[in-house]
Amino acid sequence: MSRVILFNKPFQVMSQFREAGDKTTLSAFFNDKTLRIAGRLDYDSEGLMILSDDGTLVQKITHPRFKSPKTYWAQVEGEPDESALVQLRKGVQLKDGKTLPAKARLIPRPEKLWPRDPPIRYRASIPASWLELTISEGRNRQVRRMTAAVEFPTLRLVRARVGDWDLGALPPGEWREV
Repeated sequence: MSRVILFNKPFQVMSQFREAGDKTTLSAFFNDKTLRIAGRLDYDSEGLMILSDDGTLVQKITHPRFKSPKTYWAQVEGEPDESALVQLRKGVQLKDGKTLPAKARLIPRPEKLWPRDPPIRYRASIPASWLELTISEGRNRQVRRMTAAVEFPTLRLVRARVGDWDLGALPPGEWREV
């Protein structure tokens, strides 16, 4: 029977098991050599990671040909207008090519969201907004690059869902087996 683990990766944790200098890695949370990571999250991103001992499942989640949807909550600088949302929905031109269309919408601050430590910078003169973006690619820092391309840089990024699995009320640094 294969294992599937949902993990809420905290801010400033490396999405790898091997040592990374003085940076915290997944080995601080797991001591199971059979687990594989199904999709990385950047050091400065937070939220849902899937780990499994099932190589076929990991491949299905991570390989681009399967286009597994991933949903993110992005706190962005400024207040995106409909034009920016339309650009995200059509696909955005990045240096490594145009992205596939994303589902994009403005949302209120997610209710289940925990405070980040350290908090993002606060600037009274520049408002911040929340977007929910669902993409089916996994390019390096893709959501951050997409929001920057439409002139609303990401301040905080939380992955809330991968395929059929969601973060739910799982606190940062905690995991559950499904």
